Amino acid sequence: MNNEANNLEKSSARNNPTQNLDQELKEEVEGDEEEKLHELLLPDIRDLPTTPPSSVQTNFVSYFAPDFVKPGHDQYVYRHANGLCVIGLAPTHVAFKDEGGITAVDFNVGKSDRSGIKVTGKRKKNAQHFETNTALCKVCTQNDSYIVRCCVKGSLLEVNDRLIKHPELLNSSAEREGYIAIIMPRPADWLKVKASLLGLEEYKKLREGS
Repeated sequence: MNNEANNLEKSSARNNPTQNLDQELKEEVEGDEEEKLHELLLPDIRDLPTTPPSSVQTNFVSYFAPDFVKPGHDQYVYRHANGLCVIGLAPTHVAFKDEGGITAVDFNVGKSDRSGIKVTGKRKKNAQHFETNTALCKVCTQNDSYIVRCCVKGSLLEVNDRLIKHPELLNSSAEREGYIAIIMPRPADWLKVKASLLGLEEYKKLREGS
């Protein structure tokens, strides 16, 4: 009985070309949808980045202050969505070109030791307000020394005092563990300084062309 039903169905399909076409179109659409889903779940490995994005790339917007105050004194400003700015040495800073790299970091600049500043509470009690060109620290190489500056006007919340005992962090990870300081600018002050900074792509073009 089943054989007879199957034979009748096949005979009907042969005698009804429209039904065959509908079935083929349905199968083709289902195949396309399955292929698209497969592409979403398993992207082409050639389209993936060679390295995953870093926490800096994910959580901060990168800005740069090339030749800040002096030629070759390139610094970065990584700005978080909450307004905090992380200050550090850009990879093209002249200090990294000295033989042996950076060997010491001294926060005792200006009229106070920046590493002695302790900010507390939500109101950031004891935070000092600095200008863009205020010195944060001095980094030393075997033959020279360089002043690192704030780059943004605002309240100094923290300096990376780990660099005092571990200056080598600047040579190996200046954009992460080797950051110099964290500053909180006022919104109006940030807008003013932002206009003078370069974005990541602008900075790359500038330094690749020099």
